[in-house]
Amino acid sequence: MPAASKARKLPRWYLVPVRVLLATFLVALVAFALSLLFGIVGMVIHGRLEGIHPNLTLTYRHIALPVAAATSGVVLIAVTILEVRRYRQVKALRRIEEASR
Repeated sequence: MPAASKARKLPRWYLVPVRVLLATFLVALVAFALSLLFGIVGMVIHGRLEGIHPNLTLTYRHIALPVAAATSGVVLIAVTILEVRRYRQVKALRRIEEASR
C-alpha cells in the first residue's frame, strides 16, 4: 500500500489563474455564440414583420458583443471567488491530513 500511504501534493497556486481565465473564456465564447444566434433570429423576425431586409451586422455590435462582455465580467469575478475558495480549502485539508499522521 505505498501508493495509498503517499501524501497528496499541495495544490499549486499558479494553476488558479489558468483555470479562471480558461473558464471565463469558454463561458464568454458560449455567451457570444448564443446571443448572436438569438440576435440573428430576432433581427430576421423583425425584418419579416417590417418587410425589410435586416442588417445582421448590427447583431454583432449591439447584441452579441455587449452580452459576451457583461457575461465575461460576471463570470470572471464569480470563478475567481470560487477558485480561490477551493484552493484555500484544499490546502487546509491537505495540511490537516498531514498533521493527523
